[in-house]
Amino acid sequence: MATLQEILAKKIPGWREEIAKVKKTAGAKVISEVTVTQAYGGMRGVKGMICDTSVVEPDKGLIVRGHPLLEIKHLWPEEVFFLLLTGDLPDDDAKAALLQDYNKRAQVPEYVWDVLQAMPPDSHPMCMLNTGILVMEKESVFRQWYDKGMTKAEYWVPALEDSLVLLARLPSLAAGVYRIRYNKGDLIPWTQGLDWGANYANMLGLADPTGSFAKLMRLYLNFHADHEGGNVSANTCHTVGSALSDPYYAVSAGLNGLAGPLHGLANQECLDWIIQTMDKFGGVPTEKQLSEFAFETLRSGKVIPGYGHAVLRVTDPRYAGFLEFGKEYLADNAVFQTVSRVYDVIPKVLQEFSEERVKAGKAPIANCWPNVDAGSGALLYHFGLTEFPYYTVLFSVSRAMGMLAQLVLNRAMGTAITRPKSVSTEWVKAQAL
Repeated sequence: MATLQEILAKKIPGWREEIAKVKKTAGAKVISEVTVTQAYGGMRGVKGMICDTSVVEPDKGLIVRGHPLLEIKHLWPEEVFFLLLTGDLPDDDAKAALLQDYNKRAQVPEYVWDVLQAMPPDSHPMCMLNTGILVMEKESVFRQWYDKGMTKAEYWVPALEDSLVLLARLPSLAAGVYRIRYNKGDLIPWTQGLDWGANYANMLGLADPTGSFAKLMRLYLNFHADHEGGNVSANTCHTVGSALSDPYYAVSAGLNGLAGPLHGLANQECLDWIIQTMDKFGGVPTEKQLSEFAFETLRSGKVIPGYGHAVLRVTDPRYAGFLEFGKEYLADNAVFQTVSRVYDVIPKVLQEFSEERVKAGKAPIANCWPNVDAGSGALLYHFGLTEFPYYTVLFSVSRAMGMLAQLVLNRAMGTAITRPKSVSTEWVKAQAL
């Protein structure tokens, strides 16, 4: 039975040869042009980095290592991480080996709990999570190997070791943050033999008599694991990691980006809008009520949270997967019914409103369809996870898989330090005006 480490050791030399050949034969080929608007607009749409773990096609959504997301929605998070790293789906032996690996590494050191317990009681859960990650940095195998001396070809080996430790501990750490921050009682230990997602669900301490919450957690962790390399969290992790900062520093940096309102807070904002809508109408609104309220919202200069995406031009397949889960497991839940009805109404409203904008000489709405955040919060809320500020921590546990997979692969491929060239406004004026 080959381990993940052994599998990667066989694959990496071939990948290095492939990249070297691409650079040699196509190194001078232009793959992107940059407009002034893009330079001022956060580099949106500029092709300037390589990410082999996943791509987001505007008309298809997330594709993980060649697999459309909804075709692999049944995978457990362990399998997703294996796929991200190797490009292959694990067989039963490889999946079991990774579960055993996590079992061996899952114990969070006591000094971490001492630090978190000493933090102010009103600390934000994301600050607590990132503090816990940084506190563990002293155990970085990568830093220890680097200080002693190693070749560049070896960089991926200790990076993978750090990644496996961090991933194994993240569910315990994140669940501990939840129980400490919200006074939920004693910490619940990791259960040997229970999978990564089910362990996280169990350690949160929420009632789950049918196992449905564990199923949701596996799905949630699968869907949020990776989304190309250019999003704020992955890109930040990549940039910090490119300086050979160890995985603890790099992941913490990426998750600090995820904590921003424009990145990781979207799901709680969407759920808050749903609940406000229900409060306004005294329950699940009718389609007519929703339509009128949506137009009122849009014409007042506000947006419908959860609708639209920087890249996608279709319904986010992650939203579609969550909607399917909700219809199977909580069809009678009023909050979910509202989310489902919003999906039936809002795209039509946005399309009509976009036409109004065009007639008024304004730009049309690029995407009238829901993204993942439009529905995920309602599912969490149903199962009793009602503390909105914690939702980004859930996102973080999942996104760490993608960030770490990309980091290990970049170490293996010898990716250069990130250092784009910046120009001044005066330069732009001189060149472009």
